[in-house]
Amino acid sequence: MQLGMVGLGRMGANMVRRLLQGGHQCVVFDVSPNAVNELVQQQAVGSSSLPDFVAKLDKPRAIWLMVPAAVVDGAIADLLPHLTPGDILIDGGNSYYVDDIRRSRDLTASRIHYVDVGTSGGVWGLERGYCMMIGGEADVVRCLDPIFLTLAPGKGTIPRTPGREQLDGTVEQGYLHCGPSGAGHFVKMVHNGIEYGLMAAYAEGLTILRDASAGKQDRTIDAETTPLREPEQYQYDLNLRDIAEVWRRGSVVASWLLDITAASLVKDPALSQFAGRVSDSGEGRWTIKAAIDESVPAPVLSAALYQRFASRGKADYQDRLLSAMRYGFGGHVEKAAG
Repeated sequence: MQLGMVGLGRMGANMVRRLLQGGHQCVVFDVSPNAVNELVQQQAVGSSSLPDFVAKLDKPRAIWLMVPAAVVDGAIADLLPHLTPGDILIDGGNSYYVDDIRRSRDLTASRIHYVDVGTSGGVWGLERGYCMMIGGEADVVRCLDPIFLTLAPGKGTIPRTPGREQLDGTVEQGYLHCGPSGAGHFVKMVHNGIEYGLMAAYAEGLTILRDASAGKQDRTIDAETTPLREPEQYQYDLNLRDIAEVWRRGSVVASWLLDITAASLVKDPALSQFAGRVSDSGEGRWTIKAAIDESVPAPVLSAALYQRFASRGKADYQDRLLSAMRYGFGGHVEKAAG
């Protein structure tokens, strides 16, 4: 099948490579000519502009946008004058599902189909495949099935879920038509909210293990420092690298995120290349908004999102306010860092 890909960053380029390896034809465009030329060397069809890109695609066209959420509307606006009724636009980035609903409605007037695909797999997708959560018209999604099947991980060596033999569908291949417009990105939104919580749990738990030798450390004795009452209970010099590894093998907390953590700790146990400023690209915020709108309690996911804000210094002013209040009511002077 032929597919056009706009956006050849870390994921877009590898998705093209996986499709090419699967026998599909890919027409590619990116604002970076070097990104286009690199894939042309691997048998993709390059283009020098969006009009050139569209002209090289057979009708009805299938165009996959793999660009940041903030530029999707602009990319659609630039493409739309060159499209014809029956063409399909696919947004595979991390757009807000509310935007998908609007785009699908607006494109209907031009008889352009819109499909939203929440795509998980990161930089490992070329090798492992991509888990895809899809929203859009059922018949349009079906006609894209050869693309999804090639991009998806496939059944692999994962054991079948007991009772799954009685059920059909594409989920065991690693992709799912979740529902109408926006459904794919809604599911991916919550997926990423869960991801925030899982990552925070690993980070907090491993840090508690790292500090299990607290009883061996000299501690300041003054009115501003809570004493460690039973230091003999915290005398462990634990090897986080080895703990992460043993957890990977048969533990109920084993996961791909733990695999990544274990590999990072082998490479650099101190994680010295990272400053610990953790970004969020929006999905965690949107997940919490959905939880509020649905009256669903989500304390773990909320706390994980707020911790990301704090990691970027967003708690500095409120922390200064706390210090100001403590000084005001009790004369407590801040202790120096360290």
